[in-house]
Amino acid sequence: MKNKRIKNISTKIVSQFWGKLERIDFDYYFKKGGWKRLSHEAYGKSDGVAILLYNPQTNNVVLSKQFRIPVYVAGVNLGYSIEVCGGAVDKGESPEACVMREAQEELGYKVSNVTLISTVFLSPGIVRERVYLFIGEYSDRDKMHYVGGGLEIENEEIEVLELSFKEALKMIDTNEIIDARTIMLLQYIKIKEMIEV
Repeated sequence: MKNKRIKNISTKIVSQFWGKLERIDFDYYFKKGGWKRLSHEAYGKSDGVAILLYNPQTNNVVLSKQFRIPVYVAGVNLGYSIEVCGGAVDKGESPEACVMREAQEELGYKVSNVTLISTVFLSPGIVRERVYLFIGEYSDRDKMHYVGGGLEIENEEIEVLELSFKEALKMIDTNEIIDARTIMLLQYIKIKEMIEV
């Protein structure tokens, strides 16, 4: 379906270092003022996935801790972010296959039963990436012979954290968990009462 309040769209690639940054010029019709020429930027690489692994028997969750340069530049937590496992969907890959692959690479868990709970834009004013949010049950038998940690070829250095759900929720209050995907998925599990607090 086409939006009749937008026309004359032109795009120009500003940068394509890691992701693609585009300047987008377009005419937009305002209800109170007619047509106006606008310019915005949109950034993105591909769509992404994120998964919260949870164990309803032990009331634990599995998270990751890694260095994030934007967090460091903002002067927060020495640049370290505690977050759910996530990654970019490769071309031709389904979000489900991607999230299961990421759980193996980053966390060292081979999960086969994942549930999509939502698809979100984390910063719709500038970032065009859609993020598919998943949850998945895990147990000790799903742990692989190695403990995750990410891929060296992707320059990943990930610390795998298994902690109680209650502790993870407290980390939101103490600003140790600042990642929006992680907060949404932890709150989802809490609201749906899928694990004891």
